Amino acid sequence: MRCLTFMFMLVLCVCSTSVQAEEGFLLLGSTIGPIDAGIVSALEDAFEKESGIRVRHVGAGTGEALKIAEKGNIDLVMVHARSLEEKFVTAGFGTERIPFMYNDFVIVGSANDPAGIRGMTSATVALKKIADTAASFISRGDKSGTHVAETELWAKAGLKPGGAWYKVYEKGSEGNVPTLRFTSSSGAYTIIDRATFLTIQKEIKLVVLVEGDEALLNRISLIPVSQKKFPSVNSADTAAFVRWLTNPVKGQKIVAEFGKERFGGPLFFPDSREWHAKGSK
Repeated sequence: MRCLTFMFMLVLCVCSTSVQAEEGFLLLGSTIGPIDAGIVSALEDAFEKESGIRVRHVGAGTGEALKIAEKGNIDLVMVHARSLEEKFVTAGFGTERIPFMYNDFVIVGSANDPAGIRGMTSATVALKKIADTAASFISRGDKSGTHVAETELWAKAGLKPGGAWYKVYEKGSEGNVPTLRFTSSSGAYTIIDRATFLTIQKEIKLVVLVEGDEALLNRISLIPVSQKKFPSVNSADTAAFVRWLTNPVKGQKIVAEFGKERFGGPLFFPDSREWHAKGSK
């Protein structure tokens, strides 16, 4: 993970002025989860080694990353909230949504599980039980991909959470890791991506209680920023990076193998059209 100071300076830079196309250099706006897991840096380094093209990233929740891109300040976004992504493309800021990889969300909480949701296979039923028992729940509340996924699950459950038991973490925009730590210290429940949980599980007192529901799938997309709307965008090198990321024997191979050595299994799964086409042959 890039140091926080570097990321902060990048945020200041991209929020204050439009990016200027520089051959051989790309700026990626990425949702924070994959950065925390380490896969973004791994992909950037491998691509630079092969192509000579440098990629650097700024981390932000999906909503904020898309806002930065709407100013023409980055070349490419890696995000995970379909509803926001479609609006971004429809408005002409991005060229297209490109499937890249996925993992899943899980509902985590303390081992004593006051709401009694352990082992449930339906995320919405589990959320109803949390609400019914008024068990403490932490939300990022920042319009990130994780927050959007959470709100969509509450909506599917037919609930609009509120009250003392439902708490919005004031520093939720800093990402899933701080949110998990706060949830752990609060003895509460939250919805989080599995990769982030596995990355710091030894440092927190939380366990996975609900998993495996198809509604918890977390699909991550790539969206090139439109050069038609922002002439300064480095579309040529962006296209090269996207081709590499979605190539079954290059970027997708790294996705498929990332995390196996440390966790005994991958943290993410390939999801590009090219990967699926290869599998169908």
